[in-house]
Amino acid sequence: MEKHFDHLASQKSLAELWEKEQIYAHTPGIPSFSIDTPPPTVSGSLHIGHIFSYTQTDGIARYKRMSGESVFYPFGFDDNGLPTERFVEKRCGVSAHSVGRTAFIDLCLKETAVVEEEFKRLWQTIGLSVDWKLCYSTIDTASRKVSQRSFLELLDKGFVYRKNEPALFCTTCRTSVAQAELDDAEKQTFFTDIAFGSESGELVIATTRPELLPACVALLYHPDDARYQKLAGTKARVPLFGHEVPIVADHRVKPDKGTGLVMCCTFGDTTDIEWFTDHALPYRQVIDMGGVFLPIAGPLAGLKVAAAREKVLELLKEAGVVRAQKAISHTVNVHERCKKEIEYLMVPQWFLAIVAHKEKLLALADEINWYPAFMKNRYIDWVQNISWDWCLSRQRYFGIPFPVWHCRSCNEILRPSVDQLPIDPQESAYPGRTCSCGSADIIPDTDVMDTWNTSSLTPYLCKELAANDPSFIPMAMRPQAHDIIRTWAFYTIVKSWMHDGTIPWKDIVISGHVLAGEGGKISKSQGNSPLQPENLLAAHPADVIRYWTLSGGLGHDIAFSETQLKIGNKLLVKLWNAFKFIAEHARHERVELPQHPLNQWILHQLSDAAAWYHAAFGQYEYAPALDAIERFFWSDLCDNYLELIKDQFFNPHRYDQSLIDETRSVLTEVGFGILLYLAPYMPYITDDLYQRLYRTHRAKPSLHTEQFGDFERSYRAPDSVVAVEVLLKMVSEVRRLKTDKQLSLKTELAVLTIDCSPEIRALLEPLHTIIMGVAKVPSILYAPVDQALLEGNEGAYHCAVKIL
Repeated sequence: MEKHFDHLASQKSLAELWEKEQIYAHTPGIPSFSIDTPPPTVSGSLHIGHIFSYTQTDGIARYKRMSGESVFYPFGFDDNGLPTERFVEKRCGVSAHSVGRTAFIDLCLKETAVVEEEFKRLWQTIGLSVDWKLCYSTIDTASRKVSQRSFLELLDKGFVYRKNEPALFCTTCRTSVAQAELDDAEKQTFFTDIAFGSESGELVIATTRPELLPACVALLYHPDDARYQKLAGTKARVPLFGHEVPIVADHRVKPDKGTGLVMCCTFGDTTDIEWFTDHALPYRQVIDMGGVFLPIAGPLAGLKVAAAREKVLELLKEAGVVRAQKAISHTVNVHERCKKEIEYLMVPQWFLAIVAHKEKLLALADEINWYPAFMKNRYIDWVQNISWDWCLSRQRYFGIPFPVWHCRSCNEILRPSVDQLPIDPQESAYPGRTCSCGSADIIPDTDVMDTWNTSSLTPYLCKELAANDPSFIPMAMRPQAHDIIRTWAFYTIVKSWMHDGTIPWKDIVISGHVLAGEGGKISKSQGNSPLQPENLLAAHPADVIRYWTLSGGLGHDIAFSETQLKIGNKLLVKLWNAFKFIAEHARHERVELPQHPLNQWILHQLSDAAAWYHAAFGQYEYAPALDAIERFFWSDLCDNYLELIKDQFFNPHRYDQSLIDETRSVLTEVGFGILLYLAPYMPYITDDLYQRLYRTHRAKPSLHTEQFGDFERSYRAPDSVVAVEVLLKMVSEVRRLKTDKQLSLKTELAVLTIDCSPEIRALLEPLHTIIMGVAKVPSILYAPVDQALLEGNEGAYHCAVKIL
């Protein structure tokens, strides 16, 4: 073996070996462990947070494969929808609307194909054991078919409906959004008291959105508020804009907020929508899809929201109708993608009914195993607070089209047959040519589906890759980060229940985030990634990066740590050096019944460590599993066992050859165990060492095709544990003596006296030769000391150890 581990050469050669031998290929048939792998969004470059979570998933996949499971480990790319559109627009310096629909879709397909290859190379370098033949993108033909078929099935079942009603709308991204895509943000604004005119005199309302005055359709008060009961059935006149609006009573008005009199605009918030519906109020649209005020807004026409707010306040003050104003900070909804405030617009939209099914969706959480368990509470909190059905429509270009047309004569929804899917209604005429009413005046639906509408079907996309067997769902495991419990986890649970009445997977494993220096999540959008993965992989072995990621606690955020990388590199170097020693003394004949206590002890300790390892991995706790094996490797093997057996190899004349052979065999066996247990964490160096030391003696082409069950034995030798613990205490005492006397550890002692019970003496006697070799002492005495045996050793060093 070379002096140092050449990780670059090893990564290259092993990647070629794994590809040639198809080490990670899925065996046809129903897998016993299927993984619903997260498809990363194709919207630029990956960051270290991706490496963090995907490597943790890979550690689990490798463990399950080596546990004898038939592992189904596919990979996908989420490359349809707004994030990809934004990426392509920025990368190519164009806008979707300026290029045109067809040309822009072609451009997106071209650019995402390039990025997918870049992603794939990086994942292969980090050592993901994915079967790359099981690969999909959320815009490919199969995915479009699955998504459109799902839509039609749920339309038939009554879960999908279309309605012209208020919806959350991002005027920056020019599309409707779902409740799950909203974030909260603190904004500074003014709370302004404005005077309306009426027959009863001046009526003052307080608002944070004066720019919506042209959209005002009513004033409301609480029916028990004596101040305003006389206003029932009367009207008020909107300042500046002059139109009259009714004054109505409603229990949702808070008398103690502001003046107790509020305006309803179409629409400023969800309460406006409720009032609009319940009181059958008219709709006055003042803002278009681009966030620009329409001509109905009079002096505000052509302005964006912020400018319109500033303008209307100026006009209200000039008109003398501002009665009070104070600066406030309040929480508003913003679109998670662009961080801009959302609006509410009335547009025809497709919805998936979820509010009516909240109780069932809550009950489904109890049928899934959550790791860690407390993450289920995040799901429950989200479902309990849902107040909107899922808006599926997006007014974008690059996405999966709704596979329907509309008859303008009778408003019937027209659809293709399933065997005609996938289909783009804007590119294809309705296959039936005419509606059942006889009209040929048929127009295509022009919206595309929310990208989550397809991502929520990843178990079904995987099912297509797995020969479409009906028993494939529920899958075994969903790995994902905690921030998309409200989207990906929730939506997938919704779809699986609506389609098949079942949960999508048995286990959901939640990872944390990598934190930047100030404690925030590292992400591309925030631009605070300290290290690009490509640069990180150029500076460190892939195994070291994987060590850091798999040291992270399940479900918890972790700070990016150069220190942890250094610890991983230290382990890498120690492994290489330890196996250089093992390679010199390897003997591949396995000893079923070791006779020597030291060999019994190391096998007992390995068996203990393996038990902790499997117990931790059984709960997907990869970090404690790693800790158990590391402790064994550093302490039991390197610090103790290797030091205690060296004398056998360096001074073989002192030992029986049978003992030396036994030790060599046990050493070789323990070394193999170390490689086996570290393989999910450090696949390159472990397989490299396997190829050098073990492959010619075993039938498997790679360490990663070995299985724990073919190697492990539950080895128990409690007496050897006691004996070796005593031995280690004695060695420690001897070394302490030499250190106190400022002697070299190689200095020989005249005699070693041990004061212990007869039972301990019986355990130690088989270890005499080992003790004398390690302690550098020619003889061992047991108390009480026979002074005659000390004669002739005057002035020599004598160590006495008392063992209680």
